Amino acid sequence: MSTTELYVVTGATGRTGSAAANTLLNAGKRVRVVVRDESQGDTWAALGAEVAVADFTNHFSLCKAFSDADGAYIVSPPQYSSERLFSQAEAMARSIADAATNAKLPKLVALSSIGAEQPNGTGWIAMNRMLEESLSSTGIPVTLLRAAYFMENWGALVKIAVEQRQLPSFLSPLDEKFPMIATADIGRIAAETLCENWEGVRIIDLEGPARYSPNDIAEYLSLKFGEAIQPASLPESDWALSIAGQGFSSAAISGFIEMTQGINSGHIAFHNRLNVKRRTGSVKLNAVIDALAVE
Repeated sequence: MSTTELYVVTGATGRTGSAAANTLLNAGKRVRVVVRDESQGDTWAALGAEVAVADFTNHFSLCKAFSDADGAYIVSPPQYSSERLFSQAEAMARSIADAATNAKLPKLVALSSIGAEQPNGTGWIAMNRMLEESLSSTGIPVTLLRAAYFMENWGALVKIAVEQRQLPSFLSPLDEKFPMIATADIGRIAAETLCENWEGVRIIDLEGPARYSPNDIAEYLSLKFGEAIQPASLPESDWALSIAGQGFSSAAISGFIEMTQGINSGHIAFHNRLNVKRRTGSVKLNAVIDALAVE
């Protein structure tokens, strides 16, 4: 029997999951990635990871994926194309919690979001709240990573800025500095957290090394391309049209709008709260933008 810890990583085909799995492998840990299709695991198998094929709605396959592991990193994938995305998220949260309990997982680290402590007015973030509630009720030691706004969310907007020399922004006002974090930092911190030991439920707020405004991003792009790029607030009346055609259901679009309104109003924010720790990533927004501009 190997004495090296075995950690399960879900969402390994995504940004934070892949970063977590790579961090664990580089640290010499055994890793079991969970994928929905066996072919998605080929790259990970080549890197030395175990591959488990499971669906979050399939209790048996999920139990098997969690079996004999020392902990798991949970990323519950939103079903943005579905009109039932919130009820589906709730069902997956319950399925994950039940499987973790039945598999007797010793600990869990889950990706959540800034604002998940709010009972309403958070749009998409309500799905993270459902996951938090389900996992917290298991009695398993769980760490909830409440991540700030993903730096990678600027990807499509940066491409528009490169083409049109204007940076549209859902975030407003343009001079407001919002907490943001790179997904690489989230995955790395998730992996490091998974290797720790704790009792009960821990909440850790995650943000990057600095806060950034839409003006900061436009200024950096202007310097990068040697040409003035102006930031421009997208009017709320245009938000639905701006993300239409990207595969979002009408329920998902409504959720996006409510979430973005909550961020802009300060309803969704990091507030100083007892028993909540904060960890800071090291990846600067400029590095993420450089990568986004060439994708």
